[in-house]
Amino acid sequence: MGLRYTATRVRRAVVISAAVALALASSGCALLPGRSMAKDIGQLNVTSPELREGKPLPREYSCKGNQGSPPLRWSGEPLPGAKSIAIVLDTHTGANPAVNWVVYNIPPDWTELGPNATEALPGDDTGQAKVTSGKEGYEPPCDDKATYRFSVYALDEPVTVEGGASLPKVLKNIADRTIARGRLTVVHIE
Repeated sequence: MGLRYTATRVRRAVVISAAVALALASSGCALLPGRSMAKDIGQLNVTSPELREGKPLPREYSCKGNQGSPPLRWSGEPLPGAKSIAIVLDTHTGANPAVNWVVYNIPPDWTELGPNATEALPGDDTGQAKVTSGKEGYEPPCDDKATYRFSVYALDEPVTVEGGASLPKVLKNIADRTIARGRLTVVHIE
């Protein structure tokens, strides 16, 4: 019973840390109290030929399917300061928040990723973080009742983390470098 309890506490701590880091990254807030890191954040438009804002996630992109990550596109005002792009997919629920996918250091001139992009990442420096489950790459969503947010971030510098860096460290790195962001939100799973 002791090991199970410890494993549950560790998993809960990782999920909470990831959720806090993601919330901070989404809001553009600094992690140090009393120090404002406020800056103007540009807007990106995030779309997909397979996903629609406020509509269900197609079954084939969930754990009930086998398509991997869905295709995503992003656009916005020219951002000459953008040095890389990052994408974060998170499960937004009150009970079980999770990060399902983090891909970073996408070349700044890319404006889309095709389906199952985790299998063919663009650029030599593009990487993926270990998500809440501990898996590296796309973790297909499974909660039929959850909301899923595909957030795209334009960064003023590439993400610089050591291989195997913790999820909160990668998310903080993204948050610290964000100059523009956009989001596509889907609800439930078909």
